Parts: sequence; C-alpha cells; structure tokens
Amino acid sequence: MKLLRFGQKGAERPGLVDAAGTIRDLSAHVEDIDAAVLDDASLARLAAIDPASLPAVDPATRIGPCLPRIGHFIAIGLNYADHAAEAGMPVPTEPVVFTKAPSCLNGPNDDVVLPKGSEKSDWEVELAVVIGKRAVDVSEDAAFDHVAGYCICNDVSERAFQIERGGQWVKGKSAPTFGPLGPWLVTRDEVADPQNLAMFLDVNGERMQTGTTATMVFAVRTLVSYLSRFMALEPGDVITTGTPPGVGMGKKPQRFLKSGDVMHLGIEGLGEQTQRVV
Repeated sequence: MKLLRFGQKGAERPGLVDAAGTIRDLSAHVEDIDAAVLDDASLARLAAIDPASLPAVDPATRIGPCLPRIGHFIAIGLNYADHAAEAGMPVPTEPVVFTKAPSCLNGPNDDVVLPKGSEKSDWEVELAVVIGKRAVDVSEDAAFDHVAGYCICNDVSERAFQIERGGQWVKGKSAPTFGPLGPWLVTRDEVADPQNLAMFLDVNGERMQTGTTATMVFAVRTLVSYLSRFMALEPGDVITTGTPPGVGMGKKPQRFLKSGDVMHLGIEGLGEQTQRVV
C-alpha cells in the first residue's frame, strides 16, 4: 500500500495510490497519515478498503510530505563505505547517529530554500524507515515488526554549517525545507528486501548519485535494533539511513547547490522527487 498526503501546505489530507496510479482520498476513514494509523492492525484496515470506493484526486494536486510533523527525525552518517571514502572519513565501526530538526520536513516536490549564509548546500538521496510500533531494546530478528514502511528522503545538507561550525552535524541538516519526504509511505509488505533497492539522484539532468541499499554498512534491521538500545522509537519516527557516493562535497572540484538548480531523485519501488533550489 502506498500512503500519501495531498493538498495545500498545512492543510494536507490523507490518501492512497491505487494500482493504476490514481490518488484516492482517505479522509472519510482517517484524519491523517500519522502515528495513529501506522500499527499493523490499522494499516490492515486501510488495506481492506476498496480503492475504487474512494474519491479520485486531481493528479495536478500538490503532494505533501508523506507524514505530518514527526517526532524523532534520526539520521545515520557514513553508512555507505564508498561515501565515507569520498568524504575522507573512515568506515564507522558503529552507526554514526545525528538528527535533523523535525521542522525541516518538506514536500517531495516543494522548493528547497537555501538558508541565509549558505555556501555549501548539498544533496543526499536516502532510504527512510518509518516506525510503526514502539521499539525499546528490540532484537535484529524482531526489528521489522516495528517498521510501518519506507519512503525517500533527500537529506539536504549545508556542509559548511555541518562540518566547519563546531562539530554538530544537526546545524547543517535542519534548515527549513531540508527534509523532503515522500512522495509515498510504502508499507513494508510491499518492500520484499529493503537491502536491494536501486537509487539515484540527478542535478540539472546530470547523474550525480547511482547506488543501491545493498551496499549499506549497517542494514535497516541493524539500525532499528541499535537505535532502540539508546532511545524509545515511537510510531511516526523516521530513520534516514545514509547515502551512496556522488554528493557535491565528494566531487573534484567540489560542487554545491545554487539557486535555480533542480534535483531529481528516486528509489526503486518508492517513487521519485523533484525539487527546485531557491
């Protein structure tokens, strides 16, 4: 099942995508695609609805982030060995954990706004994991029981803020609009293997990133289990799991985003995003 939110900013409505690719309005059944509907039983109830019984939505309608404002927006750094190499950093022996401010959440096709003083804003296509059931100290074998599904995250990053301003990565990851999420939340039953998904990102039509989740250092089940040892993961929390090589920081010479650039990115089975930089 592909769940999404559509409509004007701040007034999004819940929906799903049917087998033909038509957006259907779920407003008569749920208030939003939020923590209240991400457990297995609630998702099963939504899956039992005949999509043809739901009103169709104009395909020109804006798609919002696939979740409303979230609780934890947890990110994993250097989780692809070849990306660590291009960043000039060692492959981590444990997951590198940081956060993005929940207020950076953005629609998948909304503009990305460069913050005041930005010099080195960068792109990162990533697989994001959405928690569906509270997880505290769960085993790797049980990790997927706590996952509602998956979506695309563009972990937009201001490298000067991230690396050159005192060592707190959150400062470079959290500007408003720096967290495009969606277009859909794809429930875990539709993703047979989250460690075998092709991914790409283009800037102005030029391929920058080509990768696969198969080359993650720490797999999804490992990350969910690992994080649950240090914090309670709650329904609606998001874990964005790292990026393959090809980011602007790793180019020779380095290349960063400027106003007018267009990012286009996607992950196999999870849809695509397009953002204009302003």
